[in-house]
Amino acid sequence: GDTLYYRFTSDMSNTEWGYKFTVTVGHLGRFQTGFEILKQMLSEERVIPHLPLAKIWEWQVGVACRQTGHQRLKAIHLLLKIVQCSTQGDCDLTLLKPLWQLFTHMENNLCQDMAKPGILLPLHRALAELFFVTENRVTELGSLQEYLLALNTEDHLHRCTAQ
Repeated sequence: GDTLYYRFTSDMSNTEWGYKFTVTVGHLGRFQTGFEILKQMLSEERVIPHLPLAKIWEWQVGVACRQTGHQRLKAIHLLLKIVQCSTQGDCDLTLLKPLWQLFTHMENNLCQDMAKPGILLPLHRALAELFFVTENRVTELGSLQEYLLALNTEDHLHRCTAQ
């Protein structure tokens, strides 16, 4: 916020200075600050019911699609927290489609490179966890079929059916 309130009460036993303080702004950066605030809010069970989860979900999916590197990983981390605390209808799972396409592309490349074993990239691991947890969550909520249809293209469904 932009306001800080302090209330000092003297016991009148001394007339000299008793308190002195300086307030300075932090400079973590907008992304890091927003990430830390959202992470903390999503960790507080009593706060979650008061959050506009649908809107936060939409923003975070957009951030995860646009950002790269550590910022993308942090956005995916927040998406994971939202999925875990959401109820039916809080999250528009169709918004995950671009991240699903990125994940399936990474999976296909991994399958083609089986000759040289390696460690999964942090992004690949983060997306795998996001989609694993999301699939389990929608299964619990009884909307697995809608979720799977939302992530896949009609062409992909036709290819799977043909196989």
